[in-house]
Amino acid sequence: MASGKEERERRRAERLAAEERESGAQRRRMLAGYVVAGALALAVVVGLVIVLASGDDDGDVQSGDFSENAHVQAQSGSVNDVPVDEREGTPPPPLEQGDLEQAAKAADCELRLDLPDEGSSHIEPSDDEPKYKTSPPTSGDHSVPQQADGAYLENPGNIFVIHSMEHGRVNLQYSPDLPEPEQLELKGVFDEDPAGMLFFPNDAMPHAVAVTAWTQLMSCDTYEGQATLDAVRDFRDIYRGQGPEDVPIVTG
Repeated sequence: MASGKEERERRRAERLAAEERESGAQRRRMLAGYVVAGALALAVVVGLVIVLASGDDDGDVQSGDFSENAHVQAQSGSVNDVPVDEREGTPPPPLEQGDLEQAAKAADCELRLDLPDEGSSHIEPSDDEPKYKTSPPTSGDHSVPQQADGAYLENPGNIFVIHSMEHGRVNLQYSPDLPEPEQLELKGVFDEDPAGMLFFPNDAMPHAVAVTAWTQLMSCDTYEGQATLDAVRDFRDIYRGQGPEDVPIVTG
């Protein structure tokens, strides 16, 4: 028969063993909690990344891995699945003629300023495009979201770029038939100061080069090098940010 001392030792050993088992269980529960908490934190981070990258339906921001040469500002609108122009433009020469009227005259460009406002209602992209009174148009009913600031390889479409002009953007457009060296000279003007600008080809207009802002149009039937570049810069500097519903222009 076990003595009182042996019985106390046996009970002590059993108590220590039980405490060790409970401690191990607590450690396992704590570790499981850490794993769950880490998974939840990761899910939150992934969710934020998705939201920031995709935006909501109203803004429909479509961000992506754009090269610096395209200068796309995704927070200004949507790329609307239009491929971006990543070509490096030819740096332009210093400005020679800072007066828009004189520059347009030297470049044989026509200025049509303060044109009638053709409306600004929102229409669905699936609707028939309105018949605008100028080519390219300078105002009129359009769709959302607006085309994001940046350079594109294709014409995004009137219904989206008109919306950009309503928000103070200037659209620099060129005929696809323009030789690439001359396209790149125009791209160089865009590259030097792309904030609040769109740059894209337009095969629907009857001009070699055109620059548009809300109710403002400069059209050039020929490309005249320095003279055309000066006229484009002067137009940009006067009418950028002059839309009826200005949205902040991202610079830098």
